Formats: sequence, C-alpha cells, structure tokens
Amino acid sequence: MFSKTCEYAIRAMIFIAQKSKDGSKVGIKEIAKGIDSPEHFIAKILQELSRKDLLQSMKGPTGGFYLEKEDLSRTLAEIVKVIDGDKLFTGCGLGLKQCSETHPCPIHHEFKKVRKSIQNVLEKAKLGEFTDELEKNLTFLKR
Repeated sequence: MFSKTCEYAIRAMIFIAQKSKDGSKVGIKEIAKGIDSPEHFIAKILQELSRKDLLQSMKGPTGGFYLEKEDLSRTLAEIVKVIDGDKLFTGCGLGLKQCSETHPCPIHHEFKKVRKSIQNVLEKAKLGEFTDELEKNLTFLKR
C-alpha cells in the first residue's frame, strides 16, 4: 500500500515521537536500529521530512531529530502525502490514468470506498497517540 520509503518514514516519525517526548533528540543510528532500517536510507528520508517541516533537527554533538509538542498532532496522512503524494487517496485501483466517476475502471466504485476508509484512518492517526502503546510493548515498529 505504501512505498518502502513511506513505510520507513512513518515508522521513524512514530519512533521519534516516542523518544523525543521528554525533549530528547534522537540520532540516526538509534532511529535506524529502532525501526530496522538502513542508516543511509533513513537519513535521506528524515532530511526530506525536516525540509518539509514535519520534523525538527539539530546539528552537533547533542543534536539529532525531534518533534515539538505541536508536531505530535500531525497525522500519518500528512507523512504519506509528503513522501508518496496523494495517489493513495485519489488514484485508480488499477493504475489507470483516466479513471473517474464518468469513466470508471471495473473496480472504481468499490475501490473509492476503500481509499476513503484508508484516508480516514490515516487522517485520524496522530503521531503522539502511539507512544504509550509502544512503551508498554503492545505495539512494535520493527520485526
């Protein structure tokens, strides 16, 4: 459903939300280990999220990535849109370029419901909501 880049972005943002809620900053090595991601790959993703103002970063020996309190209310949908665009929310289930209400593909009407449902889930899911469950080991970010 998501690109590999988007999967890593979502997992990293949730991990950073958990680790930085006390004001700490999280380094690339810790993030990569915490979400089971290659360091160089996650570094590029986090730079992009930082450039798009979804994530804060600070350079130097005490630097790293972190989320401000207001960033914790960002939704997973925002991350998806920055990384993968809005194709998940608007695209054709069969990948057709001209699929629409007036020119539907064979699965258009059913897939439209699925798309809307996914969009609703991701727009309701806020980064700050996941930290308690992670700390209690009720949910996980790596295999």
